[in-house]
Amino acid sequence: MLIGELAEAVGLPSQTIRFYERKGLMPAPARGGNGYRSYDDSAVTCVKFIRTAQAAGLTLVQIRSIVDLRDQGARPCTHVTELIEGKLVEVRRRMGELAALEKELEQLRERSQRLDPADCTDTDICHILAARNYKRRTPTNGRMPAPRTTQATDKHPGGPEDD
Repeated sequence: MLIGELAEAVGLPSQTIRFYERKGLMPAPARGGNGYRSYDDSAVTCVKFIRTAQAAGLTLVQIRSIVDLRDQGARPCTHVTELIEGKLVEVRRRMGELAALEKELEQLRERSQRLDPADCTDTDICHILAARNYKRRTPTNGRMPAPRTTQATDKHPGGPEDD
């Protein structure tokens, strides 16, 4: 099948499939006499695996490590289990951070309902969040996590990667 047919079969743009190939997540396809990529059914399985792994929260780097193990003839299941366990730890940590943020936002909402907008000064910008009246959580005081960043290697031009 041609790249457009593969893309249609898996519901992704052709550009995403080319990206996966460049990142080493998929083997390079055979080329026809015309130079067009020619895929077999294993390409559908491979792309579906990548998407399933992404849905489980794994990064492209982690997925590549799984594919590399398989390409070396190893069964990657133990490695996948370790990655999933690590992801669970991360999710649980993030849930705790989100619960703390939820509490903070509830307090800010209550504060906003108590304050009179007429009392807001130009120097405050907005007195709901004014520094003298409200201590913001920061990474340094341990009450607010640093913003999560994604690795540049986990992005591609064909659509969302780690949503």
